[in-house]
Amino acid sequence: MHTQNRAVTGAPSHPVHAHEPQPTAASPSSGVFERLLPALQRAVSEEGYVTPTPIQEQAIPLLLAGRDVLGCAQTGTGKTAAFVLPLLNYLAQHRRPGAAGRPRALILAPTRELAAQIGDSIRTYGRHAHATYTVIFGGVGQHPQVYALRNGVEIVVATPGRLLDLMQQGFVRLDSVEYFVLDEADRMLDMGFLPDMRRVIAALPPKRQSLFFSATLTHEALALARTLVHDAAHVTVTPEQPAVERIAQKIFFVDKADKDALLVKLMRAPQMDKVIVFTQRKHIANRVAEKLSNAGIPSSAIHGNKSQGARTQALEGFRSGRVRALVATDIAARGIDVDGITHVINYELPNEPETYVHRIGRTARAGAEGDAVSFCAADERDYLRGIERMLRRAIDVDHRHEYHSETARHATGDAARPPPRHSGGGRPGGGRGGPRHGGGRPAHSSARPSGAGGHAPRGGQGRR
Repeated sequence: MHTQNRAVTGAPSHPVHAHEPQPTAASPSSGVFERLLPALQRAVSEEGYVTPTPIQEQAIPLLLAGRDVLGCAQTGTGKTAAFVLPLLNYLAQHRRPGAAGRPRALILAPTRELAAQIGDSIRTYGRHAHATYTVIFGGVGQHPQVYALRNGVEIVVATPGRLLDLMQQGFVRLDSVEYFVLDEADRMLDMGFLPDMRRVIAALPPKRQSLFFSATLTHEALALARTLVHDAAHVTVTPEQPAVERIAQKIFFVDKADKDALLVKLMRAPQMDKVIVFTQRKHIANRVAEKLSNAGIPSSAIHGNKSQGARTQALEGFRSGRVRALVATDIAARGIDVDGITHVINYELPNEPETYVHRIGRTARAGAEGDAVSFCAADERDYLRGIERMLRRAIDVDHRHEYHSETARHATGDAARPPPRHSGGGRPGGGRGGPRHGGGRPAHSSARPSGAGGHAPRGGQGRR
């Protein structure tokens, strides 16, 4: 029987390519998973995983030893499994009945999508450990979440707003938390959650194990970390920027009026199997998804103005293959971890070069290669110049298409800059990096692993 070697990325990932190093049974790194209880080893094995990612190799032994950990790692590095597996191991080793409204573990995430993704990982790896959990966030009714809390769950995965709402109503207390995870702290700060995070941390007992994860360790993030972790071990994984070298990047210079036609033409290619199309603005995402659907290409838009039900349906359709193109804004796409994305298309270039790297990295996860296509109209030419300065190289131009625009290619001065956006008129987004709010990974309806008993739907960011 052939067994695929895979790296745990927090959700089932694709098999490694043939040219990637293949670990052997005697690989030293395999010992990380062997430290887990048999029930967790079994779940990891059933997912086809053999080799831990660098963040797992560093963090899991420390967490199993009871250390606090300060981690610097981005989405897609396997950090979710790095804290979920030790947590499940701890709970299985220290069994006691769950008390109503008093979880033993709390995982705080910035968005409903990331919270739901973490819940999926708990279900996947805890299928034989039977840890009870629920995922709570706003945007949906609170009654099923309250019901799950009253039944007593060991793990709560939550966004700050809804968690504080339920705390204020007396449905959940944090004085029994033994294991606390703050995930994507820098993103929490960027979204204005600092006061909420401080209130949550103040409600935790002083004696606990804590894990702080951030993609970047800014001065503000480190100041927050000092209030959370004690004598912490530092774990750092190099950001995914090197993944850019594994991505085939192309620029298509095109007039704005021809972008839709060019996109439809590209999407008709059979290799465009699972594609994320990025736009800066929500109303553009809606329009692009509609244009693609009208052209017979199954597509869905995902952004902050979509209802939770619509977001769930869009992402599940994309994950299952029923939807070929997911049209997303940047904030909506953060936290989405979908395997097998074949292409990223920048329908609109981002106004921050770093965002370009985050976008195209969606198609080069866990050592995979990928393809990224970017449309550049005349008024986006300066955006492209900024991206190329950051990359320290020019991106290859594909001019072998009927919509090629030399005007866009050579635009300079005012013609190379976008016109100022209106402050009103219902135009979402804009300003300092685009939209501040958005969605991402919607969730399934189940909120506990099989065998845990009971279900609760997942929700989203409270009061956001």
